[in-house]
Amino acid sequence: MSRLFGTDGVRGLANREITAELALDLSIAAAHVLGEEDRRAGRRPRAVVGRDPRASGELLSAAVCAGLASAGVDVHNVGVLPTPAVAFLTADMGATFGVVLSASHNAMPDNGIKFFAAGGHKLADAVEDEIAERMGQDWERPQGAAVGRIHENRAGQARYVAHLLSALPNRLDGLSVVIDAAHGAASAVSPEVFRLSGAEVVEIGADPDGLNINDGYGSTHLERLQAAVLERGADLGIAHDGDADRCLAVDAEGGVVDGDQIMAVLALALRDHGLLRENTLVATVMSNLGLLQAMDREGISVKQTAVGDRYVLEEMRRHEHSLGGEQSGHVIILEHATTGDGVLTGLMLAARVAETGRPLGELAGVVTRLPQVLVNVKGVDKSRVESDEVLQAAVRAEAAALGGSGRVLLRKSGTEPVVRVMVEAATEQTARDVCDRLCAVLQQRLAL
Repeated sequence: MSRLFGTDGVRGLANREITAELALDLSIAAAHVLGEEDRRAGRRPRAVVGRDPRASGELLSAAVCAGLASAGVDVHNVGVLPTPAVAFLTADMGATFGVVLSASHNAMPDNGIKFFAAGGHKLADAVEDEIAERMGQDWERPQGAAVGRIHENRAGQARYVAHLLSALPNRLDGLSVVIDAAHGAASAVSPEVFRLSGAEVVEIGADPDGLNINDGYGSTHLERLQAAVLERGADLGIAHDGDADRCLAVDAEGGVVDGDQIMAVLALALRDHGLLRENTLVATVMSNLGLLQAMDREGISVKQTAVGDRYVLEEMRRHEHSLGGEQSGHVIILEHATTGDGVLTGLMLAARVAETGRPLGELAGVVTRLPQVLVNVKGVDKSRVESDEVLQAAVRAEAAALGGSGRVLLRKSGTEPVVRVMVEAATEQTARDVCDRLCAVLQQRLAL
């Protein structure tokens, strides 16, 4: 039986796979598992619930709030806010747990449900599995005053903005910044906090209508941001995804600055201020080899984890590292956040530009990215990737041929029905040739 939770909650097509019934059952099971300690201590569990602007979030949020209240949980419904804002508010309000309705960078028809434990931390796999196991089980329904209450709490945005401003090391006066909010959850928050930090702000992709989230804007569609930065003569551009736990950037020349480069810039900033604990950056196996080479030159160690910011965070918390993230733009600054926070990341990146007086393109140039080809292969049985010896032998052979000038990675997506084939090499043509050969083997061996 396949696992209900993926690498970032439960995600799928809204009102077909992610239904109101699923949201109701899942929230009841979560209330029982995550609220158990409070109930044993005689406390009433409390939950923070937020969502991104997609239309299906309205019905799913209503179902989640109803399920939690029916299980005796008091709910603070904070409405449309970034995922990291819900994580922050879960900790800041001392809530028992948090719930977010979002499919992040996915297209509008999708949606998802993810949970934060007390303190705003993502759940361990074992806790998610326990929640899945509790779904559909018999339970004793509270009555009368024991039924949970639902509070419409709209003060969350102001609390989150104040938190972001308190984390900023220096003001952004004199900087011109274009913000692309992907018509998503940061459409109000990100422009506001950049303006309050002193930047001159131009907004694009900041007019959500419930249907246009991630549609041609945001961190997966950087073309409009690149054009806006060049047209306005801005110092930099910041792009979020739908739930704003990611940040990618564009420099003044229109060049893309990815998550690996952002992490490098922030790692050097923290190191220069004596704040990079153990002189270590945590990244995933998907980070470009160029990041590892750059950090090695700068005397900074890199620890690599499985793909998913939850695994980055687990490694960071285990060893008290201060900075980690993913090439996709999930960046965790542990002193100020418990998860990837795209608005915070963008602020810190802009603050480094303001502090040094150096263009973003120059700062990001510390990383020389190796050509990288990434292909999502559909229509294959991803459960057999590790066990197919012919496929694994082909991977080993290609990796050996590349030697130290590149690398190969095959991984199953945790959020989509695809296998990702990633190849880095000294030239793009070499990377593409290796990738094409491996994709052919993958399709031949594991076709459905």
